[in-house]
Amino acid sequence: MIETVAVTGSTNADLLARLAAGEPLGDGFWLVARRQNAGRGRLGRIWNDGAGNFMGSGVVRLTPTDPHAGSLALVAGLAVHEAVGPFVPAPHRAMLKWPNDLLVDGAKMAGILLERVGDAVVVGIGVNLAQAPSLPDRATCALADLAPAPDVDAFAQRLTSAFAAQLALWRSYGLGALVSRWQAAAHPSGTPLSVSEPSGSTLQGLFAGLDEQGALRLSLADGTTRIIHAGDINLA
Repeated sequence: MIETVAVTGSTNADLLARLAAGEPLGDGFWLVARRQNAGRGRLGRIWNDGAGNFMGSGVVRLTPTDPHAGSLALVAGLAVHEAVGPFVPAPHRAMLKWPNDLLVDGAKMAGILLERVGDAVVVGIGVNLAQAPSLPDRATCALADLAPAPDVDAFAQRLTSAFAAQLALWRSYGLGALVSRWQAAAHPSGTPLSVSEPSGSTLQGLFAGLDEQGALRLSLADGTTRIIHAGDINLA
């Protein structure tokens, strides 16, 4: 089910509040906004209101047999990649960057934010269809920069269907199959990365894929491999 509102502060905040109040929202419920005036991304970043863009949040109700909740970022990334990919004309290429961005030619086109309340995870997704925000620390782009932007409602149907399919695979086949699919849609192994860790330190290394739990493997200059569970990742 997709519920659409003209304007709100944040679709993630709205769903978190509704879930906390006991509203019985289940898997497959999505809230999509035409405009947001208090949208946010990872690490507390402000996300622009994006008129003409996709801004929505979906609910996943966790079960005891599900893989770990953090891996839903990979589920969402694959769904976004599947939904956006056919609209990106050659020679441009859409690719995933750990943990939750979609890039086209190295510029950010989409982002994902996971937040949890009780047994529910709210999966927030923003996709630059018509316009891209100007960010101080990274390049951004919109589909409209490359080709005519799709209708937001049609794109919402496409994306939520792709998410439902990826969620079913996540539950049926686990993290191993998910990681393999995600890596096939990501930038190649050996891509130089810069990692800003929560501790404040910065690492430089090469992308060496994901481990079996979906964490980033970073190959360092001394020949060792560091497992990254959290951090801000940029193409170096």
